[in-house]
Parts: sequence; structure tokens; C-alpha cells
Amino acid sequence: MLRRLYDWVMSLAASRHAPVSLFAISFAESSFFPVPPDVMLAPMVLAKPDKAWRYAALCTLASVLGGILGYGIGFFFHDAAQKLLAVLGKPNALADAECWYRHWGSWVIIAKGFTPIPFKLVTITSGLLQFSFPIFIAACVVTRAARFFLVAFVVKKFGPAMMPVIEKRLALFAGLLIALLVIGLTASHFLGGSGGGACAG
Repeated sequence: MLRRLYDWVMSLAASRHAPVSLFAISFAESSFFPVPPDVMLAPMVLAKPDKAWRYAALCTLASVLGGILGYGIGFFFHDAAQKLLAVLGKPNALADAECWYRHWGSWVIIAKGFTPIPFKLVTITSGLLQFSFPIFIAACVVTRAARFFLVAFVVKKFGPAMMPVIEKRLALFAGLLIALLVIGLTASHFLGGSGGGACAG
């Protein structure tokens, strides 16, 4: 089923309604849809490189608005949000996120929003934990803009040859960011003499 959805999203990229479809997919992916907008963004940039930044901005705006919906699902519909996380294969996401947010706050959103990890997991759990809404919005803008503008830049500059490695590079950059964050915070805990164990998983 996921493959059929992927092929359907790819077909939308070639349609005359591609920008509207890109907005809709980017919005939905932040709260419930399983296919990332990069699938549409990349071929659209390849087809019209002069509109690369416009498409990336559209993706960012829609993703942040969709993130607000995901946050609202978690904030206002606790039980439904828990069931949705279970359907997405992350029944323990709330317990894991509680530890991450307690230690690293908005950096969790920035790091995870940059990776291939479904962004809906971040937005819904942020709402469930009632994380600061203004900080949530700011972190969403930073991480989604960084991701989509990077994808647009790579595809615009290097073309189809770079397509197979984009997601791997995103994961690598995010992994380095998380590693640096953990090292920095571990050092600050050590130097400051404060407690706080590591998060599991």
C-alpha cells in the first residue's frame, strides 16, 4: 500500500496541479500522511529549477501548518493521539519523547525534523507533552526550512544523480547534530555537577 501511495504522489508531481498537491502532501505528512513531501519536491525542482526556492518555501509553510494540526491532535485529543502513534508503530513514543524533551527541549524537534523520521511523530508527541507552542513553531520553521531548502539546493545544483543519496545525507547531518548536542549537554552536566540520566532508546 505504501508503494502505491508513493507512486501516486510521484504522479502528482507531474500534474498541472503539482504546487497545490505539494502543499497538501506537505501539510498532511506533518500530522497523518505516511509519504514525505521530498518525493514530490525533488522531481518538481528537476522539472522547473527556477522555481526551486518557491517550492521549498511552499513545502516549509505547509509542513509547519500541518505540524500545528499534529500538535493540536496531541494536545486536545490525548487518547486518539496515543492510538495514532500505536498505528504508526510507535506505541512508546510518548515515554521516549518525555525524556528527550526534558533534557533537550526544542533541539529534539530540530534534530528529528531534519531526518527521514516521520515528522508527525514529533508534532503529535509535542502536543501530548504540552511543549511550549511558540518554541514548537520556531523549531518547526527552522528544521523544515533547513531540510526542504537543502533538498531543493542539492537537486537544483546536482540533478538526478544526487537523488539516491539525499535521504542518507539528511540522516548523516542530523546524526552529527544529535551527537554534538549529546556531547555538549553531557559536558555541561559534568562540569555543572547536575544529574540527569540518559534517555533510553
